[in-house]
Amino acid sequence: MHTIVATTAQPTIDVIRGIRPDQLGAATPCSEYDVRALVNHLLFWGPSLVGAARKESVPPPAPSEQDADLTAGDWAKSLEAHLDELVTAWSTPDAWEGVTQMGGPMKLPAPMIGGMTLGELVVHGWDLGRATGQSPRWDDDVLRAIHDGAAATAEQGRQMGIYGPEVPVPADAPWLDRLLGLTGRDPAWKP
Repeated sequence: MHTIVATTAQPTIDVIRGIRPDQLGAATPCSEYDVRALVNHLLFWGPSLVGAARKESVPPPAPSEQDADLTAGDWAKSLEAHLDELVTAWSTPDAWEGVTQMGGPMKLPAPMIGGMTLGELVVHGWDLGRATGQSPRWDDDVLRAIHDGAAATAEQGRQMGIYGPEVPVPADAPWLDRLLGLTGRDPAWKP
C-alpha cells in the first residue's frame, strides 16, 4: 500500500487548491461538517496520522486549538503541506509494519491505520470535491485496494465512529461508489 499513497493524495490536493473562500460554509456529504469544519478536521488529525506512520505518539491538539482561522487564507497551504508530509510518512514500507497509534494509548496494526488514512484521503477528498462542485478522480486500482482494506475493518470503523451506517450500492457500482457506500456516504449526494 505504501506505493499508492502519493496517487491517493493528489486528487485531494487538487480539490483543496480549487476551494474558494466563499465555499467554506458549504454543506458536505459528511453531515457533521461543512467545508470549513472538514478542513479543520483534516488539519486537526493530520499530525497524529503522520506520527502514526513514524511510530511516534503525537496527541491531537487541545479542542480549543481545533478550529483554525480559515479566513486568513493560509489554510489551503497548511493543509497541502500536511498532505505532503502525510504522503512522505506513509510512503515508506516501515510505516506499514508492526503496530502504531493515533495520538492515544491504544495500539492498532499499522496496516489498518495506514488503510484508514488512505480511505480518509479519498472519502474526505470526495466530500470536499462534491461540496465545492469539483469531481476528483482516483485510479480504479487505488480505489479497489482502499475499498478492500476498508471492507475488512468496516465494522470496527463504525464502532470507532469513523464510518457511518453503510449505504447500499449495487455490487457492480464503480469502486468509488462502493467505497463511499461502505463508509456511510451516498454516492448520489448533491449540495
